[in-house]
Amino acid sequence: MIMRVDEAANEDTLLMVARLMAAAARTAPKGRGVDRVTTAIVSGQEREALAEAMEAKMKEKKNPLDAFSRDAECLRRSPVVLLIGVKGTVPKKPENPLNCGACGYAGCADFIKAEKKKGEDFTGPLCVFESLDLGIALGSAAKLAASLNVDNRIMYTIGAAAEELKLLDADIIMGIPLSVSGKNIYFDR
Repeated sequence: MIMRVDEAANEDTLLMVARLMAAAARTAPKGRGVDRVTTAIVSGQEREALAEAMEAKMKEKKNPLDAFSRDAECLRRSPVVLLIGVKGTVPKKPENPLNCGACGYAGCADFIKAEKKKGEDFTGPLCVFESLDLGIALGSAAKLAASLNVDNRIMYTIGAAAEELKLLDADIIMGIPLSVSGKNIYFDR
């Protein structure tokens, strides 16, 4: 039997890789043993809606970033994108707080009382330990994709548009588009 690998087979492969990446994000170490990381896989028509939201986001920003438009084109060329986000407007274990102050408040009690505000893209302030968890999850997922020779890149722009569309219940989201092609489409955008 001969099996030719076409675009549909590549998309199936990328969906499988995205599922493995979501597992890597899930099992990545989390501070204080509290896991607020969430993931979602986007493909098909929803991917185009996400790209359109990225372009719209660029137009509404006070300081328009060309990266939104550029990255929307990369997303259109990527059959699958993994979203990874975190809820971070509550500190880890508020009943037994660290009171580290890295959020900008004297302690967790002040952080909890602080007004949470939506900026142009995300809601803050965020607990630094939740942000660290997001970074570790993103690194674990991107490393897995790279080890499987799947081109990927962590994109803030995708996450900002995904938050606008409420694709994930998270305070901050990043997107990792995936591609299998003869040349890495994210390298010299």
